[in-house]
Amino acid sequence: MKTFHHIGLPTDKSQPGEFFVEDTRVWVTDPRKHPYLVEYLRFEPDSSVTGPVRDMPHVAYRVDDIGKAIAGEEVILEPFEPSPNFTVAFILKDGAVIEYMKFDSDADLPW
Repeated sequence: MKTFHHIGLPTDKSQPGEFFVEDTRVWVTDPRKHPYLVEYLRFEPDSSVTGPVRDMPHVAYRVDDIGKAIAGEEVILEPFEPSPNFTVAFILKDGAVIEYMKFDSDADLPW
């Protein structure tokens, strides 16, 4: 099962309320605080994220099982934990970037 969560847009401008994700060296905003569920991503020059995840918008879905969600797909960013109890992975499908998000617990998330 998957549920729409947000749209992610890369930017090169600082955004109000953004916070830093050390693993990927990217500043992100909380899409739940945007009226249209938009998340902004501002990558540091030394971010390890390259390619479509960095250069294109994405659509994000909350899923119960990241492994099942990415099975057989073109994975462009392997699963990782940007914060405790929260795993994400990115795929490229039909020319679009898709993020799958698995929440183990909402209690410790920064957003």
